[in-house]
Amino acid sequence: MSHDNVNTSSETGLQNPGDIYEHAVVLSVKIEDQDAFERDFFQLKPYYTDARGRLPPSPQEYPILGLNLLRLLVQNRIAEFHTELELLSDPALENPCIEHAVELEQSFMEGAYNRVLSARQSVPHETYVYFMDLLAKTVRDEIAGCSEKAYDSLSINDARRMLLFSSDQELFEYVKEEHSEWEIKNGYLIFQRAKESAPCKEIPSLQLINQTLSYARELERIV
Repeated sequence: MSHDNVNTSSETGLQNPGDIYEHAVVLSVKIEDQDAFERDFFQLKPYYTDARGRLPPSPQEYPILGLNLLRLLVQNRIAEFHTELELLSDPALENPCIEHAVELEQSFMEGAYNRVLSARQSVPHETYVYFMDLLAKTVRDEIAGCSEKAYDSLSINDARRMLLFSSDQELFEYVKEEHSEWEIKNGYLIFQRAKESAPCKEIPSLQLINQTLSYARELERIV
C-alpha cells in the first residue's frame, strides 16, 4: 500500500503534500487573484515551518516566500512584511528572491521610486512580474500625484523620464487611461486642471520629483 502511494505521488509530479498548495499559489498569480494567493499561501505556510525537517525541501519555497513579501509590499502591509521577514532563516534571507523583496521595500520606503520601477527588469523569478507591474503602477501613481502638485507643467521628455517610460507613446497611453484630466499640448504635459484634486500624502513632492528626475536622467545617460 505504501509503495502504491509513492507511485501515485510521483506520477502526479507531487513530491510532498505541500506541492498542491504551491501549484495553487502559482496559479493564483497567473490568474491575478490576490485573495486566492493569500488563502493558498496561508495553507502552504505550515509545510515550510511546522513540517521543516520532516519533508524534503522544495525548490519553490524561497520564490514563493519572496512572492508573499512582494504581495504584502504591493498591498502596503508593511508591518506584516517585517513580521514575515523576521520569521525567515539566515539562508532564506540570503536567497536572491528574498533579497529582491527586501531591496524593493527599502527603495520604496526611501522614496527611491526609480529603483523600484527599474527592478522589474531584473526579477529573480518569472512569477514576480505580476506583482512588480502592480507595484510599478502604485509608484507611478504616487509620482504622478506629486508631480501635479509640484508643477504646473512638465515637458514630455521630463515627464517620460520621471515616470520611467521607455517611449512617449507609453506616457500618452498612461495619461489617457489614468489621468484624463491632464492636457498634452505643444510638447508639454499640463497639470493645471488637476490642481484641485486630493494632495499626495506624506511625500515631499518637490524633493521627490527632483530626485527622481535626476536619477532618471542619469540612468538614461548611462544606458
